[in-house]
Amino acid sequence: MYEKEEAFYWANKPELRAKYHGKHIVIAGEEVIGVYDDAGTAYHETIKTRPLGSFMLQGIPEDIEDGMHYISPFAGFADV
Repeated sequence: MYEKEEAFYWANKPELRAKYHGKHIVIAGEEVIGVYDDAGTAYHETIKTRPLGSFMLQGIPEDIEDGMHYISPFAGFADV
């Protein structure tokens, strides 16, 4: 479902991690469309203007070097 967003994240991971370390970003297609301090705010603000399934929430944790920890808009806004 989020193939394009995941591919964008992995292709730009070093830059995204350096720029958004400790934040939650919203990715739509191949673009970061929002940056937030927490997942709940990212989710609630994004659904005001975007339909569910059209974006991916990506946590950029401060304490994890590798891996992808995204939050599906279909699962609410709790970390997965």
